[in-house]
Amino acid sequence: MDRRRSRAIRAGAAAAALTGAALSGCSSEPPSLFAEGRIEVGAKSDQPGTSHSPHDGQFAGFDITVATEVLRAVGVESVDFEGVLSENRARDLHKGDVQLVAATYSITTQRMAPKSEKGDGLDFVGPYASTHQGILVRTGDAGRYQSLDDLHGKEVCVWKGTTSERELARPAHEKIRTISVTDARDCIKRLRKGQSDAVSTDQLILYGFAADDPSFTVQEDVTFGPFNDYGIAMLKGHRGDCEKLKQALIEYARGNDWDRDFEINLSGVPQQVRENARPQEADIDRYSCRDKPGNA
Repeated sequence: MDRRRSRAIRAGAAAAALTGAALSGCSSEPPSLFAEGRIEVGAKSDQPGTSHSPHDGQFAGFDITVATEVLRAVGVESVDFEGVLSENRARDLHKGDVQLVAATYSITTQRMAPKSEKGDGLDFVGPYASTHQGILVRTGDAGRYQSLDDLHGKEVCVWKGTTSERELARPAHEKIRTISVTDARDCIKRLRKGQSDAVSTDQLILYGFAADDPSFTVQEDVTFGPFNDYGIAMLKGHRGDCEKLKQALIEYARGNDWDRDFEINLSGVPQQVRENARPQEADIDRYSCRDKPGNA
């Protein structure tokens, strides 16, 4: 059975379950996302260290490892990763192209809020890592940029649908020229060719690029904006599955597995950045499987 056919059958079964529930007045959830032991997960294909596809159809990186480990803990042995663009992550979930997204997807109140409240209608399990936004430059230019003020009048590349794109659009950063492109690989090309002066996104992502290509350097002390907390996203309506995945993440973060997998995938990250990235159980509880952050 091909993947599209499999998706269509699953989507039809879920729709039938929802229709039956509506007719009977029952509010039960649709079938578990994990029932078949396999699942499609949206991931980034162009972010070394966090999530990339070095070979066609194969994915690697911290996002990939975390998603695989916590899904295995809830009985999913077959995980099919598919590339998603940042700006299309919510859309791909709502279209049913993927059932989960693990793609350096920052948890925000807008994304958590139900559709009825003009939100994206997503539940998250996380954070499994947290990071500030930062700046990547050509290594030969690293001495020029010691603060955001040094980027005034310079062109900074961001990609669509990201927190950095929205943050740098704020009036406080109006002296920084930005260009928004389709995704990470386009920004990296522009930086390599000298078309942009810097690339901005989450620091953990930037350290992955720097480890992959020493001609790039992360300006460690140049950070801005609030912490971005990464979560695994799913459509609302699967709270039972969400809670199972949440508990699996808590167990994963409690032991040594998180440290091991972070070191394997992001070994070049400075110690303080790594400590800031480490998930805390209280934060996982605050942001997971909710319509808004707990205690908010």
